[in-house]
Amino acid sequence: MGTKVPKEVKLDLATLTLMLEKMYMIRAFEEKAEELYTMGKIHGTMHLSIGMEASAVGSVFTLKPDDLILSTHRGHGHCIAKNADMRLMMAEFMGKECGYCRGRGGSMHIADVDGGNLGANGVVAGGIPVAVGVGLGLQMEKKNRVHICFFGDGATNEGAFHEALNMAAIYNLPVVFVLENNGYGMSMSIKKATKISKISDRAAGYGMPGVTVDGNDVLAVYGAVSEAVDRARSGQGPTLVENVTYRWRGHSKSDANRYRTKDEIDEWKKKDPIARLANKLVADGLLTAVQVDDVKKKAYEAINEAALYADGCAEPSLESIEEGVYAE
Repeated sequence: MGTKVPKEVKLDLATLTLMLEKMYMIRAFEEKAEELYTMGKIHGTMHLSIGMEASAVGSVFTLKPDDLILSTHRGHGHCIAKNADMRLMMAEFMGKECGYCRGRGGSMHIADVDGGNLGANGVVAGGIPVAVGVGLGLQMEKKNRVHICFFGDGATNEGAFHEALNMAAIYNLPVVFVLENNGYGMSMSIKKATKISKISDRAAGYGMPGVTVDGNDVLAVYGAVSEAVDRARSGQGPTLVENVTYRWRGHSKSDANRYRTKDEIDEWKKKDPIARLANKLVADGLLTAVQVDDVKKKAYEAINEAALYADGCAEPSLESIEEGVYAE
């Protein structure tokens, strides 16, 4: 167990460029989300993943198109990495009828079932037991499909986390548990909430591999998660992958962010996952600085176009507002 020394990742330029574009798209979406919230066009709250883009992209890029993911309340990046239609995603975010879930899901519950994104869960650790059910279903199908379940460090102290990982291990389910450790469960530092330094060490208690990687290095994430995906696909069971990263913004829009220092945030901004990949591609002579700027421009234009599309969509009507909404 311990910090993972990732296998050497060799990807073609097209894939590396697409990774960079997806990370820029996630950053652009989150920034647009803040802008729309400030303009009063978004109601409720949201949980932004600015600074965490490499975890989503590096993980999801290991999957085949018919593989599945389960997301979290901080799930915009996962949705984008899984090739969501930006127009439908933005419309859902804005609560519009033309959104993925007809505006009923909003920021925390965007789902694209046809695209393999089974949606998110606003309950901390709520998606982890669901992943066990999904994994069991995939195993029974016998089609060698794999499922990634995302969750945060705060979820790892919930009983659902322990019960679900134990069951997944018992049945050798094709699930990769991706822990996005951004240092804080709401305002609680992981250093105060957990005694061990690497949460991935807990995997040993369930009889599965556990690895910790630099979650701001998209290639390190890809390397570790791809090994876990290959293991799951070959019938060897689940893996716990801990991506150590950091969110630049507060837990949600209601978070005053008083529990972190500016110096701490600034230090993590120096580890910007997008800049790291862009600089590497330029340093390796694979892209020029101008080409990187073009990739960024394309991503931001796509998000701006999606926002314009969503802004023009109709609001759900009062007559149909309860359709597709269930409660027990």
